[in-house]
Parts: sequence; C-alpha cells; structure tokens
Amino acid sequence: MAGEIPDLIAEERAGTGKGAARQARRDGKVPGIVYGGGTDPLPINVPFNALLKRLKDGRFLSTLFNLKVDGHDDVRVICRNVQRDVVKDLPTHLDLMRLKRNSRINLFIAVEFTGEENCPGIKRGGVLTVVRPEVELVVTAGDIPEKLIADVSGLQIGDTITISSITLPEGARPTIDRDFVIANIQAPSGLASQSDDEEEEAEADEVPASEQGENE
Repeated sequence: MAGEIPDLIAEERAGTGKGAARQARRDGKVPGIVYGGGTDPLPINVPFNALLKRLKDGRFLSTLFNLKVDGHDDVRVICRNVQRDVVKDLPTHLDLMRLKRNSRINLFIAVEFTGEENCPGIKRGGVLTVVRPEVELVVTAGDIPEKLIADVSGLQIGDTITISSITLPEGARPTIDRDFVIANIQAPSGLASQSDDEEEEAEADEVPASEQGENE
C-alpha cells in the first residue's frame, strides 16, 4: 500500500520565539513548527542544507514525509508553508502538519509501465513515449500507493494509454477532471519520415482539375 516515504530529519528546538529562531539560523538550521493531529505543537529545527536540497528537488509542498525527531515517535507530515527571505529567497521557517490515517491530501504518484515485451507497437519498432511519469492524486494518508501501474501490452503504434485505463487505489482520484493521456506508442522516426515523404510525393503527383482542363 504505502510506498517509500522519505524521511525528514529534525531536532526539537529548545526555545521558542524570535530569539531562538534567530539562533537556529545562525547555527545553520531552519526553525519550524509541527502542528495538528490532536497533539501539542512541536517547535523543531531542520538542517538548512538538507531542507534546501529538498526544496530544489521540487514538489516539496505536495510530498509526504516521515518526520523523525529524537525523543518523539515518527509521524507523517506534509508541509503547509515555507517562509523565505524576501531578498535571498532562502527558507527561513516552515510549517509542518501532522496527518491522521484518514487525512486527504494531494500527492504526485509515480507511474510504472509494464507489458512492453508484449506490446505489438513496440515490437514493430514503435517507441513508448511517456507524457506523465507522475500523476497528482487526491489520496488518503493511510492508503498511499507506492506507484501506479500502466499496462501497455496490446497497444499498437498510434495508441495511447489514459488515466481511465489505470486502476487507482480505492478512494483515490486524479486532481484533473478529464481523461488525460499518460503515454503513447509513437511510430519510429524512420517510418514517420517515410510516411511524410510518401504524402508529399502523392500531393506532387496530383494534378488539379483546373490544370487538367488547360492541358486538354
């Protein structure tokens, strides 16, 4: 059910308020707060470099994390806000929200493609072109899928696979309300070029009716 949830390592912050937050930044850490889940808020510090790397990786606000703080049980959290320096655009504070198993959240889930060895289109030289390697879903925190499976066996050149052809976990739904394309089987470049050349030759061989009359 649940896939590999990345760890977010933090430490409990001894003090609260602006003074403690400034000291954390001087120590190369980003202060934050963990709230929700029916438990008292927990002030934390996160290593600056580790957080910056996570931010650069992208989709930080839609990634579920396993928060690890010494002296506290691990808990699933999602970031609800990252405050940044108005000049340097670097993180200065973050808000993390604890999630219950029945919490509904938006997450990007990776798509794994299977059946390529049994795909007629690929056997004929077609190329599997992935349009969406990930799909954003609304899911329940306690039932997060590790991945989505897209079976391409049986697809011919020119066929597409859409979100409606993928079995989603119970209770999950895409954030996009239409049957969007996940991948397709494209013709090999050589075949596509040959087809274009043939179309151009056919057009060149056609003589407009007006010109036929003039030649008669």
